[in-house]
Amino acid sequence: MDSEMRGGFRVGVDIGGTFTDVSIVDGAGQVHATKSPSMPSDPAKGVVAALGRAASELGLTLQLLLSRTDLFVHGSTIATNTLLERTGSVVGLLGTEGFRDTIEIRRGWRDNPWDHRTPWPDPIVPRHRRLSVVERMDAEGNAVIPLDPASVRRALDRMRSYGVESVAVCLLHSYRNSDHEQRCRDIISEHAPELWVTLSSELAPVVGEYERASTSVINAYVAPRVVPYLNGLERELRAMGLRALLVVQSNGGVVSVAQIARHPVAMLLSGPAAAAGALSHFQAEAGTDHLISLEVGGTSCDVMMVNAGEIGMTDLLDIERLRVSVPSVEITTVSAGGGSIASVDDGGLLCVGPRGAGSNPGPACYERGGMHPTVTDAQLLLGRLRPGAQGGGAIMLNRWLAEEAIRKQIAEPLGLQPFEAAVGIIRLAEQTMLHAVENVSIEKGLDPQRFTLVAGGGAGALHASSIARLARCQNVFIPRLAGILCAFGMCNTDLRCDLQRSIPIALEQQHRGILDGLTVRLIAQAAALLEAEGFGPERRRFLTQWHLRYFGQQSSIPITVSDDEPIAAIIERFEAEHRRMFGHTQPDGRHQVVSIKVSGFGLLARLQSQALKFAGRSVADPEERREIWVDAEHDWRDVPVFKGSALAPHRLLDGPAIVEESTTTILVGARDRLRVTSGGNYIIELQ
Repeated sequence: MDSEMRGGFRVGVDIGGTFTDVSIVDGAGQVHATKSPSMPSDPAKGVVAALGRAASELGLTLQLLLSRTDLFVHGSTIATNTLLERTGSVVGLLGTEGFRDTIEIRRGWRDNPWDHRTPWPDPIVPRHRRLSVVERMDAEGNAVIPLDPASVRRALDRMRSYGVESVAVCLLHSYRNSDHEQRCRDIISEHAPELWVTLSSELAPVVGEYERASTSVINAYVAPRVVPYLNGLERELRAMGLRALLVVQSNGGVVSVAQIARHPVAMLLSGPAAAAGALSHFQAEAGTDHLISLEVGGTSCDVMMVNAGEIGMTDLLDIERLRVSVPSVEITTVSAGGGSIASVDDGGLLCVGPRGAGSNPGPACYERGGMHPTVTDAQLLLGRLRPGAQGGGAIMLNRWLAEEAIRKQIAEPLGLQPFEAAVGIIRLAEQTMLHAVENVSIEKGLDPQRFTLVAGGGAGALHASSIARLARCQNVFIPRLAGILCAFGMCNTDLRCDLQRSIPIALEQQHRGILDGLTVRLIAQAAALLEAEGFGPERRRFLTQWHLRYFGQQSSIPITVSDDEPIAAIIERFEAEHRRMFGHTQPDGRHQVVSIKVSGFGLLARLQSQALKFAGRSVADPEERREIWVDAEHDWRDVPVFKGSALAPHRLLDGPAIVEESTTTILVGARDRLRVTSGGNYIIELQ
């Protein structure tokens, strides 16, 4: 990786379920946005096609664009889709004798503790491919039973007979001593060198057999699909002049293809997590560091939070009821995208989602043969979207097709007029979005009244005012590039690596040396990874967190720790956080460190708000007037429709009104006032 940015292009490419988004920031600070239909059958071809379209719009060849690119970041859903669609490799699991069923036993937790009938999803590795090896470590990392190499070779022979392509190794207590797992890898390299290998002690060295086993299995499952895709895409782009391809991880940071190839499971939230970079950039212009993003795309709605400038993070993901122990931006995803399908169930109730129309055929209004009514069809029927060509001609919106689909499948079964059915679809989708906002705020002990709602995605700005009012947020911030929020965020992020080690030990002064020693070792390992990526000491930053709990608790709370901070101060902050999250503390409780985590950042030059330029923004009258359904109180109104590119900074608009941008459409409610910021973005003040 180049040690300095050279003032050329920054490119972010985000593959979504419907569109592939491209954000390009040139050396003068001007931002260019392109949307191109995704190609799920060949994602790499879709990326190249989207880049070719973006280059053409800039008057460049693709080769010239790539050769002049200093930062190229890619967010891909390939790992997520591989897991959700169950199209990964044939995986085998090596476990300690007597513990091969860990991933099926789980922990007994359920999202709804009263629902004990819903079956669990089938495990990634069926029982006949989960094989035991003779060995045993105790909880202190001492070898009680030595590893028997013959048992490993026998297991490998059986796996080969089952057609296994990739092996996950998860042995008991290997987070304390990885020697037996390392020796298993050596044996696999000699006995079955064609197999992909994942070691739990390298991937997720934390307490919890189920979490380690599940994470290792999922990594082994997606690796043979994800890694060749990334390597092939990088080779293809390099042949056309690109210097380096970086990939977004679930933690919101970027990393090289060579690094992510070791743990592709860290890409499960690759695309949505990139919004963290955009939220960081827009804090100053939004006038607050308390933000909740509502990104409504074609297939889903993703919600995340920035509290006092810190993005919400988690170390445990739940993907389709499978647990993955990887550091990640905390994102709540619900099935409420523009392509979410509306239907009437057997009980005569209206439903929206979880099925989606995808990009092909897409919503009924797309003129691609789609038959199902969606949220997009409802917005079009209510006049909020402009019929005709959208996205530079990438799609067509046909109002008649939208009305027919809603009339036949929703309105007639419910005895409603088509517009009434469309209103119901919007309201139900917005209730789902509201629950997601409450999940990241109220359920975490945070009052949404302190937060500004940031609208992202192609459809976010159509729903943002309504959601913000229901959640009682302060106001709404809408980036001009809302439709490519994640792709833009990729142009404003840092390289990141996360290292974590379990060390169950009492939080007492006598153990301070042990805790500090492990912290120093983790920082040194993170520094070595950053050095390998080309980041010298002056371009590194480290964040240390101790995961703390009371003795006897199952879950822990991460507390950021600074150098030489007194133990008493750390305990005080832990108890304050515990009180905020759970409403109480344990006055006589003893405190325990569960693990230590170090995050290393390779600092890339950040985009400056004042440097971003948006050309051609002069004061102008409305381009047209259009009849839209505003809300239940104001019903249908004839409202002005503005082109965003014609609105000057500091312009004020009173609702109801529509503002059309290149990647999104903004609905200004009847009691709202829209203000254009100095940076060309928008703030909606809720009256």
